[in-house]
Amino acid sequence: MSVHRLRMRPGRAFAVLARACCAAALFLAGAADAATRAWLDRTQVREGETVTLNIETDQPGVAPDFAPLQRDFTVGRPYRNEGPGRATLVGVRLVPRRSGLLEIPALRVGRELSQPLALQVGDAQQEERGQVFLQTRVDETSPWVQQSVGVTVRLYYATSLLSGELGQPAPDGASLQRVGDDVSGRERIGGREYQFVERRFLLVPERSGPLELPAPRFRGQAAPRCFDDFFGTDRALAADGKAQVLQVRPRPVGVPQPWLPLRGLQLRHLGQPGAARAGEAVEVVVEAKADGAIAAQFPELPVPRVEGAQVFAERAETTERFIDGRPQLTVVRRFAVVPQRAGRLVVPGQSVGWWDTVAGEARTARLPDLELDVAPGAVQARDPAAAVPHAGTAGGGDALPAPTAAVAGGAADVAPWRWLVLLLALLWLATLAWALRLRSRTRHAAPATASAHRAGRPSTAELRRALDAESFGEAVRLLQAMADPPAADLDEVIARLADPAQRDALQAMRRALWAGDGDPSSARVALRAAFRDGPRWAGAAREAAGAPLPPLYPPARGG
Repeated sequence: MSVHRLRMRPGRAFAVLARACCAAALFLAGAADAATRAWLDRTQVREGETVTLNIETDQPGVAPDFAPLQRDFTVGRPYRNEGPGRATLVGVRLVPRRSGLLEIPALRVGRELSQPLALQVGDAQQEERGQVFLQTRVDETSPWVQQSVGVTVRLYYATSLLSGELGQPAPDGASLQRVGDDVSGRERIGGREYQFVERRFLLVPERSGPLELPAPRFRGQAAPRCFDDFFGTDRALAADGKAQVLQVRPRPVGVPQPWLPLRGLQLRHLGQPGAARAGEAVEVVVEAKADGAIAAQFPELPVPRVEGAQVFAERAETTERFIDGRPQLTVVRRFAVVPQRAGRLVVPGQSVGWWDTVAGEARTARLPDLELDVAPGAVQARDPAAAVPHAGTAGGGDALPAPTAAVAGGAADVAPWRWLVLLLALLWLATLAWALRLRSRTRHAAPATASAHRAGRPSTAELRRALDAESFGEAVRLLQAMADPPAADLDEVIARLADPAQRDALQAMRRALWAGDGDPSSARVALRAAFRDGPRWAGAAREAAGAPLPPLYPPARGG
């Protein structure tokens, strides 16, 4: 092929280059947004030992393709753990087939690819380890002050255990607490099959400088075998691990407060709020994922300050897990935002400052602002000032009622007559009201009392607002007042409701709040749905159709 054929016109070359840049930008953007990540529980093992590959994704209903791993590893049966929100954790145990530096390639997970990983595999262990031995693994040997450090102690045993005690003494200058339950399994080491029990601890240094983690110890007894008692075999077992020395780094000068040392922190909104209406609540859900912290260390997610709206926060939901030898925390908090007027509403994104323990610098995790278009609510539609804005006079006087405005418009130039007509109309209305009131007192005392009671009863819109933004007690108070006659308590409200779904929703909310049985957030959602159109009382239709007419004459007083 000649050089002349390989030449390209400048305009065409620029277009091809532009398309290539766009494709690269889209690829990088997709990679940045990908929420699939993979990691190993340890990066160095010996040939024949077991390593765990963890993959976390937010894609629902997908499974990783582990087929590329079978060339260098014996792949075990995967296990699956559905986490909070949309996160799913899939793990699989791998046994290296050879020593050396092995690569775990990028695996297909739904529509995304995990990042490749490296595993250093040493030669098989040749030394005799005995019947039992201990291993201690610390996920960070140079932590910062008050940084959470995961400590994993494994007891390996090649015989059946009858009893035993495994302990890890606490060091001076740090707090040590056990987390989670023991994990058991099997592992082949040096050509010998071992069972193991893994116990996990959380270490939090309280001061800088050298910190010695004492060696763990095990004391137990093996299960008896044939002729052990006959020959007087000693079945006592003992094992001591190795002490670990950590170098704790001090808190840097001038870092923002609160001090929150982490390996990583991510904030995101769980879903976009739907249509908003003035006076009605919309739900904003925020999720925080902290790598290297427990719930007691993580600060409370701040309540956003929204101009033109009220914000009500629910209690945060926390989930703690122990992954890759250290704690992983997920915090989900829900906020009910009640717009007070129609128009554009901006919900500022929250921010949390933290210290990156890997990079050694201060960072801030921020959420983007949420912009909502708020439609007018039912309360604003009934606003008298908004209903008759055209009733003002040309001279800036007081507004007239709509029926009088047309008449007054023709005589706007004669102000004294307008005021006289208005005064006479007010006197006539006052006289008519007095006459009607007098007649009502003398002839219809009982029906007037019932009508006044119905007029003061709360509306369905008030009940919806209470269910959206106020406490459960306020909603119960409104339901008591909406009953005819008013109900004495919540039990009477439930007994007088005709809809089984409404009765079940009230019972579920009461159990979730006062008995700890159920999720209050889910119970509130079910309660809103059940009472969206107001309460349905038992016998209300029958009473409305067959209520007796009031007597023609009031009953005579006295004996």
